[in-house]
Amino acid sequence: MRIFRFLLAAVVTGALIWFLKTPQKAGDKSLPPLGAFFNPFSGFWANAEPADGASFDDKSLPGLKAPCQVLYDDLLVPHIFAENLDDALRVEGFVIASQRLWQMDITTRKASGRLSEVLGERTLAIDKMTRRRGMVYAAENALIGWKKSEEGMRLLQAYTDGVNAYIDQLNPADYPIEFKLLDYKPEHWSVLKTALVIESMAETLAAGESDLASTNALAQFGQETFDFLYPEWNPKQQPIIPDTGQWKVAQKALAAPEPGKKLSAAPDFEPNKGILAANEIPEIDPYLKGSNNWAVSGGKTKSGHPMLANDPHLNLTLPSIWFQVQIHTPEQNCYGVALPGVPGVVIGFNEYTAWGMTNVGQDVSDWYRVKWANAERSKYLLDGEQRDVHTQVEVIPVRGQDTVYDTVRYTVWGPMVYDNDAQHPLYDCALRWISHDVPEPDEMALFLRLNSGKNFQDYQKALSGFDCPAQNFIFATRSGDIAIQVQGRYPVRAKEQGRFIQDGSTMATAWQNFIPKDMIPGMRNPSRGFVFSANQHSTPPSYPYYYLANDFEDFRSRRIFSRLDTMHGATPAYMKAMQNDNFSQRAADALPAMFRLLDQSKLDEEGRKIAKELAEWQYTYDADLTAPPLYDVWYDSCYLKTWDEMDVLRKQNKAILMPEAWRFIELLEQDTANVFFDKRNTPQRETARDIVNESFRAMQSYFRQNPDKRTSWGLYRGFALKHLAQIDAFSRLDLVVGGNKSTPNAISKTNGPSWRMIVDLGDRVKGMGVYPGGQSGNPGSRFYDNMVNTWAKGDYYDLLFMASPEEAPERILAKQSFTSK
Repeated sequence: MRIFRFLLAAVVTGALIWFLKTPQKAGDKSLPPLGAFFNPFSGFWANAEPADGASFDDKSLPGLKAPCQVLYDDLLVPHIFAENLDDALRVEGFVIASQRLWQMDITTRKASGRLSEVLGERTLAIDKMTRRRGMVYAAENALIGWKKSEEGMRLLQAYTDGVNAYIDQLNPADYPIEFKLLDYKPEHWSVLKTALVIESMAETLAAGESDLASTNALAQFGQETFDFLYPEWNPKQQPIIPDTGQWKVAQKALAAPEPGKKLSAAPDFEPNKGILAANEIPEIDPYLKGSNNWAVSGGKTKSGHPMLANDPHLNLTLPSIWFQVQIHTPEQNCYGVALPGVPGVVIGFNEYTAWGMTNVGQDVSDWYRVKWANAERSKYLLDGEQRDVHTQVEVIPVRGQDTVYDTVRYTVWGPMVYDNDAQHPLYDCALRWISHDVPEPDEMALFLRLNSGKNFQDYQKALSGFDCPAQNFIFATRSGDIAIQVQGRYPVRAKEQGRFIQDGSTMATAWQNFIPKDMIPGMRNPSRGFVFSANQHSTPPSYPYYYLANDFEDFRSRRIFSRLDTMHGATPAYMKAMQNDNFSQRAADALPAMFRLLDQSKLDEEGRKIAKELAEWQYTYDADLTAPPLYDVWYDSCYLKTWDEMDVLRKQNKAILMPEAWRFIELLEQDTANVFFDKRNTPQRETARDIVNESFRAMQSYFRQNPDKRTSWGLYRGFALKHLAQIDAFSRLDLVVGGNKSTPNAISKTNGPSWRMIVDLGDRVKGMGVYPGGQSGNPGSRFYDNMVNTWAKGDYYDLLFMASPEEAPERILAKQSFTSK
């Protein structure tokens, strides 16, 4: 019996050891080995941090040329004091990795199609699409360009070495908790991974296009109706760079085409095929990647000094997309936010200047329909000659199953993204994306040059090598300059070239050239006293090059322009109010037009109360107001009932272009009998009045059937600040905030201002800022989300911009020294 008990105990012990060491299944999710995860010495317990402060050990950092000191302030912002830029970036890499290592890892895994290595089959489709779109191909080409700059590569390598120095001194107890939860180890950083971070942003900001949807709309409606429904220019908007006569010479020179040069914009589609299925093609929301920035001259401020403001709007996550840092060397002293994985400060200020960015959003991503020369699809036709495709075999390790192999064909245009699905409407199409091109050697020098710039000439030199993603770079100096430049690399196009799927069998449809650098739209010190952008059109139609503009709505820009135009004696408090402005120009345009068509005499008592509430509403999407949900449901119903010809196709998962909101509102105001107000499924002819009244009743019915939705805007819309791994326990789901996609404070359920910054360029430059997160990526740290509530309330922090390590000791939490030994 004793032997039996011993054997039984041994078996149970062995089974327990196996269980604790082996990843377990919980439904369709995997759990880490529970023994390692709950280990009191190296498991998740080790990720807890003190609640009352922070401490940092001094470190030996190989490669340093001189000792460096880092001071951490009360927001855990590191202030790096170094004797040279190489050392500063080496320390920056170490410090950012110490707070955001898992974020850096998962960002590059997503950008390179390597999620399935750690997450298994559930992310395989994402990895395949990432690779088929050529993300690694783009990063590899970026690296080819960067290597042409010896200095740039040296600085990139210094940052990389700093990241790896941090990784090398880790033991399993030190791993960020996400590594423990997902049961994998950190791997070394590389300059290629920095390129992947950049390409990830390029995919977010510069991959938008509507070629298939536009092609289908043209096939469905014909050219005349297409032009009526989808005009490219809203006459009410103010472009980023107005026409002041600066293009007259170029307009004349471009009026006559160069001999032998002919661009083709003819779309390639087959009308008899009807509307094509959208399948996996993501819809691009024109609001989601918007941002605001402006700079005003001293003539418009109370202090007499220029002021600059920037709030880039992105998908909001924990950890935050940004990381605050100060970098001080004998040659520069700058403060701002960095992208984890990329050296330097991306948006910020120094002792002389300030700069910021918004997304241009120009279409630099085109689809070309390839004509095959053989059944094997190994050769294609180009200008009557056969060309060989290049194939790239993508090897995708998948956790828990066999490695997957996927062959991607490349043509002169780019990858055949969907040629693994014969039913896909883009099955025979190749993707031409500007981010696949080899960039200028100085592309990565942009931010480092801005960090150390002292004047407008330094700003122009910094921008000269930047290609993608195109950005509206705002700029101001302590000496009084304000400027903006729509910096990027833009193909020269025939009218509407790239708006539709193009013929890939001829080079006549190719990008023949790029807009010359001296014709990139820009403006310095305008007489009106301000420059600004909110993702509206960069130029008016008089700009001499055809500009395939973005699909952003321009309501934010109109509101911001009106406030800047009437501004006098501005203060930082006024700038805060502008960034937190919940006024919707879209509602201010649409609601009066809807009320003029509403037959209020036929409303019931409930309807009259709703109409009264809406009539008293001041078009602001404040969190505590109950009118915005009423308006939104009513407006959306009007819009979709008007465009029922398109909405029915969208509901069937068809790709079709929807008219812009401004065009719809214009029809409500000026053409109430337009044929598109007539509903397809009724015998009578409806007008805008019928649509507006029917939609009002539909809105009433919706709230009767969903009484829980008859609440304040903040609760109705909701807001979720989710962890990158979608772990609710590491997310903030308790926030109630105002704002709307159409307001300057452009907040949606998961998107919004990712960094609010205001800089006063006085005798001593001062900044204030906030982002929805914290410096730490560790959910067990009090610095993980300590800025979230401040951001949600619309408040800011005074940014500690230090001139020396001895300054402001009352705000310093900890110090850390770095030496080479």
